Amino acid sequence: MRNIRLLLEYDGTAYHGWQRQKNALTIQEVVETALARLTGEPVKVLGSGRTDAGVHAWGQVANFKTSSHIPLKAFSAGLNSLLPRDIAVLDAAEAPPDFHARKSARIKTYEYRILNRTAPSPLNRRYAWVVRYLLNVAAMAQAAAVLPGEHDFSAFRASGGTPGSAVRQVQAAAWRQGEGGRLRFSITANGFLRGMVRSLVGTMVEIGQGKRPPADLLDLLRSGDRRLAGPTAPAQGLFLVEVVY
Repeated sequence: MRNIRLLLEYDGTAYHGWQRQKNALTIQEVVETALARLTGEPVKVLGSGRTDAGVHAWGQVANFKTSSHIPLKAFSAGLNSLLPRDIAVLDAAEAPPDFHARKSARIKTYEYRILNRTAPSPLNRRYAWVVRYLLNVAAMAQAAAVLPGEHDFSAFRASGGTPGSAVRQVQAAAWRQGEGGRLRFSITANGFLRGMVRSLVGTMVEIGQGKRPPADLLDLLRSGDRRLAGPTAPAQGLFLVEVVY
């Protein structure tokens, strides 16, 4: 059996996240259906992580095992001819037999985008959270500065996530401010809890509004209480950027 590694890009707007579900269309289901047509055999695709409904990806990594002798280039070209326009295979490569897209991952990077302006944005509404009140980006950056290091992120964990330790090691976390009110929050860690990035962003937006002081973020980490944290930011602003092995 060959173990094939895929690099995927997708617009998650029309899908109920990555993981296959009984009553909703997902990225995993669409990719598996296309692979079955291409190889002529049932295929199970393993993703590096479960992006939620409406979340996008530039660098989702997945792998699957197959007995097909199809050349690597044909996997990319063939899948892209079968997949809808909002999902694309950027690369296909042979992987070692023990490679697992999720379990072999060492670090991941997510980016969250905000458009901070008073007017709505028809062109950005699917790819950013349009926040129409002025944010104090310096205060948000001050809050984000406490994130690097090892912390228990129970206060930023959505219900229904995979049980287990909520401790994660964050390598980097920072806000960048661009022109026209464009804000980007980038965070790199050895793993993420369900809803973790969006909960962090929702809390930092409250800090940017002046509803909380920047020191609240560290206090929330220490509390471990999700009820005390801010709201979950909308899904459309979140992108899975890169997975490193």
